[in-house]
Amino acid sequence: MIIKGINILLPNFLTLLKHPVQFCALGFGSGLAPKAPGTFGTLAAIPLFFCMLFLPIWDYILVVIVCAALGVYFCQVTADALGVHDHPAIVWDEFVGLWIALLPIVFLGFQWQWLFLGFLFFRLFDIVKPWPISVVDKNIHGGLGIMLDDILAGVAAALCLWLVMII
Repeated sequence: MIIKGINILLPNFLTLLKHPVQFCALGFGSGLAPKAPGTFGTLAAIPLFFCMLFLPIWDYILVVIVCAALGVYFCQVTADALGVHDHPAIVWDEFVGLWIALLPIVFLGFQWQWLFLGFLFFRLFDIVKPWPISVVDKNIHGGLGIMLDDILAGVAAALCLWLVMII
């Protein structure tokens, strides 16, 4: 795969199984999608969201916080291994960002249209990166930077979803 003039060899799925940190960072292999890995990574986060949906609200929030903290490590180790900061195949940040975006569903109740809308809001903010997400994306590097722009995209998406749900 060629990324900005750099030849990057991504690990295959079987290799990922031997490296649990990279396996998680690459979204259990969903980040290896040849096109739109961020979208595929976000889709791969949905089954885990359904598992987490049965948790009490504070446990859900705790799981998201722990996954965000672990994500800083996962993303840093994987970015270092690939030699590229925020390689498109790294999608653990999309997992956490989506779970944040869907937080209003945990509080207000599940309906399919809210899941769909939360997904769309998150992908929109993650792709477009309006201020302040763009500032974080450009200026904070390493695992923290990889995670933080998607965390902010998740917060923005959650606020939009919350507003739509209560109106």
